[in-house]
Formats: sequence, structure tokens, C-alpha cells
Amino acid sequence: MRPSSSPLPTFFRRPARLRALACAGAAALLASCGGSGGGSVPSATGKLTLTACVIEAGATACQATVAWSTSNASSPRVAVGSTTLSTAPNGSAQAAIGGDGVTVTLHDGATRLDERSLAGRCVAAAAWNGAQCAPFAVRATERAATPFAEGGNPVTLEVVVYRPFGAGPFPAVIFHHGSTGNGDDPSLFRITFEHQAVARFFAERGWIVVFPQRRGRGASDGTYDEGFTPDRARYSCLQGPALAGVERALGDADAALAHVQAMAGVDASRIVSAGHSRGGILAIAHAGLRSASFRGAVNFVGGWLGEGCTDAVPVNRATFARGGPFPAETAWIYGLNDPFYGAAHSQANFDAFVMAGGKGAFALHERGAGLNGHFVHDDPALWGASLQAYLARVAGP
Repeated sequence: MRPSSSPLPTFFRRPARLRALACAGAAALLASCGGSGGGSVPSATGKLTLTACVIEAGATACQATVAWSTSNASSPRVAVGSTTLSTAPNGSAQAAIGGDGVTVTLHDGATRLDERSLAGRCVAAAAWNGAQCAPFAVRATERAATPFAEGGNPVTLEVVVYRPFGAGPFPAVIFHHGSTGNGDDPSLFRITFEHQAVARFFAERGWIVVFPQRRGRGASDGTYDEGFTPDRARYSCLQGPALAGVERALGDADAALAHVQAMAGVDASRIVSAGHSRGGILAIAHAGLRSASFRGAVNFVGGWLGEGCTDAVPVNRATFARGGPFPAETAWIYGLNDPFYGAAHSQANFDAFVMAGGKGAFALHERGAGLNGHFVHDDPALWGASLQAYLARVAGP
């Protein structure tokens, strides 16, 4: 007599552990084993792309763009701080961002797929005060006349001006820009240089801050020609082209000085020459050339040729020595971990300046761990107190 139900095949009568081993061995041949899917589920991945925004003067936030994409995510979520922005697997959305910054995260359930920081940037001439972008100056763009012409056309220079609030007259600082690294990217020539930390430092202390753009830089007319190789592929490391570039820059500095001296609201008896990198060495040399026009000179990490250049030593020392005739005290502000100008090279440049009759103080600052010392002008907390004291000594309160 047959049993009421058929016995299980031999395979399924094996112990559970043996059945599992058999399934594993057969996985290469069977699409499924015991009814479960073969292979592991791919891990979820995701990426965030953030586009910052500009906060207008007096505003508390701006609308930044947050874009994201995921793959194999079953429970995606995009969060701005602790607020959920979206649960879509892919997309983009606007998020209100203040100047303090916020962390944006992309999750799949409890798994964090990506994380990035995002902060709004205050419009020029405004700074974040913890609640809004508060204006610290009035920004304007002017044109400075020059004695130069190219192609039969007169050349003028773009001049960016940060003017403090009030009637004035104000002391003024002319802040000269640097180079563009190796000089091998012409797209950088047309970027107008202005520096918010520097502008804010001076403007909040009652100084007009002027950022002149030399010929061929920013929106200035003319050709940028401050010492290139014959094919203009990059800056030249040789004395001839480099020193010719210094002379050309000094001509532009003269035009900027004349413009500032004639500006409404400027106390022409209290002008300081300043700059960063090539602009720093230019500021010192120009002060020596036009001693009667300046009360002081401030050099942030100055040098004309990076010390890796063949003729860096003779070019930099000779140019700094041109500042030797300046009778007043100067301020030299440098940073450790500078890939262009190491501490020993810069100290030797200062010594050459002193040997030529120059006066001043050389200060070497260390920025945060891993930060590039060439951008020490980004950190007023390092040099602000000493520079404020210097300005009071040479130009009055």
C-alpha cells in the first residue's frame, strides 16, 4: 500500500548543512538554489555635486544647488544639515545656505554614501558676521590713464577700489597683484585680482584700498608682458626678460599711483605701497623709486622669480635692492611652506634690501597644518595686529 504522500527525494532528505554546501557548489550551474536568488546584491553608491552661491549684502542666505546621483540605493536621502532635502535617487534641488557653512550628506538608509561641506560666499565688499553678509566698504571700478599706447590706441588700466564708509579724506593703500603661477595659462591673465581679506582689513580701519590691474591683466588694456620665454609659453627664468618685466610693471605702478593721488577722498600725504608675490616685490621697489609719494610699504611673500628659476637670486635681490633708498620702515610678511619662496631665500632677499639701505622688519608666519604659506595674506589673524601697529607708526592712526 502506497503512503499517503510521496517521500522527499534523497537530496532534500540530507541534513540542512549538507544541503547548503550542495547549493553553494551548484551555484555556478543553477540560476537559483532552494528558491533564493544567486549572487550578492551590489552595494549602493552615490555622489554629491554642490554649486556654491553668493550672498548679497545685508542678506542671510543664498540659494545653492545640490545635485546627486545614486546606484542600487533602496532608501536614498539627501540631507542639508539635519533637514531632509529629497528622497529621490537622483536629481538636484535648491537649498538656502548661509555664510557659516553646512554639511550636505547623501544616505542610503543608515549608510552614508557621500558627504561634502557648502557655504555661501558674501558679495564683494561684504563679510559674514555670523548672521548676515554685512557690507564693510563701497566697491567701484575705475580706469587709470597711462602714458602708453598699443596699436595706436591709448592704454588704460582697470582699478578696483574699496572705499570706507564716511566722508574722508582717507589714507590709501595701493595693493599690487602677483603673477599667474608659471605664466602658462593665458586664461588666468584676464581674471581681475582683488582680495577680500586684505580689502576688509584696511577698509575697516579707514583706508581706501586700490587694486590696480597691470597691462594685459584683468580688464586693463594692452599686452601682458612681464618676462616671457620667446614663444610666450611661460614666464622666463632668465635675467634679461625678467628684469624687463619689472621695468614694465613699474611703469604701470606709476600710472596707478598718479590715479590714486588724484582720487576724490584720498589723503595723498598718506599712501602706502603694498602687494602680494610679484606685487610684493613691486611694492618695495616702487617705494624706493618714488620715496616722496609713500609713507610705508608692505610686502606679502614678495619675489619676482620663484627660487627654482635659474636667475631667481640675482633678479629678486637686485629688484628688492631698488627699494633700499626708501627712508621709512617697511613690513615684510612671509609664510612657511611656500613652494615659490622658501624661508632662507626670502630672508636673504631681505638682507640684500637692508644692505642697500632699506629699513624694515621681516616676519615669518606658520599657517594651519598643510596650508600653502604663499597665501599667508588670507590669514589676517596671523599678521593683523602687527600690521595695524606698523600702519599707525608710519601713517598715523
